[in-house]
Amino acid sequence: MTMTPDAHPRPARVFFDAILHPHRSLGRKGFRILMAAVILANLAVAGLFVANGAWPVVPFCGLDVLVLWLAFRVNYRSARQYERVRLTDADLTVQRVDWKKPERRWTFQPYWLRVTMDDPPQHESQVTLSSHGKSVVVGSFLSPDERAEFARSLRDALAAWRRTPCPPEPV
Repeated sequence: MTMTPDAHPRPARVFFDAILHPHRSLGRKGFRILMAAVILANLAVAGLFVANGAWPVVPFCGLDVLVLWLAFRVNYRSARQYERVRLTDADLTVQRVDWKKPERRWTFQPYWLRVTMDDPPQHESQVTLSSHGKSVVVGSFLSPDERAEFARSLRDALAAWRRTPCPPEPV
């Protein structure tokens, strides 16, 4: 039995692969410590109210703990959001995953792709990928310096893609 060269396709070369996550400064351990401190403070305040005969106030002391817990739950759920930017032989793909929306995907032909961002970066600067009338903003949740570093790295990867010895044929 003979095998043709097409029987085993060559794996795609990856020139750039970045997964961008929003920054969350309070980890799981820090959250537990914060909640313990808030609960202890609320118990102390509730004890003072009970000691002074204002026991109907006690349930409201627990209400602020519940609201704080719910706010952090929503915050941590939104932390599941991420964007993946992947440059291979054939294309550049942007995948956006958000916890409350369906996954979105954009595909660009790298040869014509432009990466734009203000230099020096401003607070409102955006990394925009555009080609053939399509554009997408990437990494809007990153800090300005992180966006600038991401844009620089992606431009370098595109330059490496364009100077490969045998660039892939546009599809």
